[in-house]
Amino acid sequence: MKQLLASGLIAMSVLAASNAAAQDTIRFAFTDIDGLEALQREMGPFKDAFEAASGLKVEFFPVSGRTVAVEAMAADQVDFVLTGPAEYVVFNARLDALPVVTWVRPDYYSTLVVLDSSPVQSPADLKGMKVSFGEIGSTSQHLGPVTLLTEAGLTYSVDYEPVFLNRNVAVEALIAGDIGAIGLNRTHIDSITEKFPDQKFRPIAKGVTLPNDVLLVSPTVSAEVVEIVRKTFAENNDALLAALTSTEENAKYIGGSFGATVTDADYDIIRKMYENIGITEFTEFVE
Repeated sequence: MKQLLASGLIAMSVLAASNAAAQDTIRFAFTDIDGLEALQREMGPFKDAFEAASGLKVEFFPVSGRTVAVEAMAADQVDFVLTGPAEYVVFNARLDALPVVTWVRPDYYSTLVVLDSSPVQSPADLKGMKVSFGEIGSTSQHLGPVTLLTEAGLTYSVDYEPVFLNRNVAVEALIAGDIGAIGLNRTHIDSITEKFPDQKFRPIAKGVTLPNDVLLVSPTVSAEVVEIVRKTFAENNDALLAALTSTEENAKYIGGSFGATVTDADYDIIRKMYENIGITEFTEFVE
């Protein structure tokens, strides 16, 4: 009996230790980083800094995009996901995932760009033309620019034809006169200006500052762990940001910060943007 009791106590101790270890480990996914090798390269310094500051162990969960990430969270394979504003709305609608911390990007707004020599002076002038957007469903390259056209009185896919071209291909089409404008975000203007130095581009509309990328959490994660994560970002902003931006791939966050007071309501503007392309149910990604 004593041996049986001792064995039972040992088993319980092992189980308790295992549970404690599991609670001290949080599983992170990033929807715009494909593969474990890229994750370790781009986010390794951030992971080390976050673990040191929080006392939690971070386990990377590689995904090949937003659809895989939401399915992984639904299957309880991942706890936290860093994703964009448009993607957050779908995670929230499908899984009741909630925002924890925003990853603030400076100059994060949408714009519509034409060639400086173009006769187009305003979004309303694009009626009857083709307009190229970036990745379908992207906050800053699709939903945001569409909103600028909607505000000018143009109805999506009715008053103009949306096309989705690679950014450099879109510029070539703009130069050739095949499209009237390109929808992109502010930082992409610098990119195309560098790529096409002989061309001059002119923004014809600028959108509002967009809700930021967000670290969201599964509803299965304990409130205590969520609070540790939120507090870690709030109290270690400079150190975590320095670690994050130490890799070239995260340059878009240089000059940014982390915001630990985010709420779901902050993303209602994105839901309205979805409505501008005819979507009123947010349980599926735009394909």
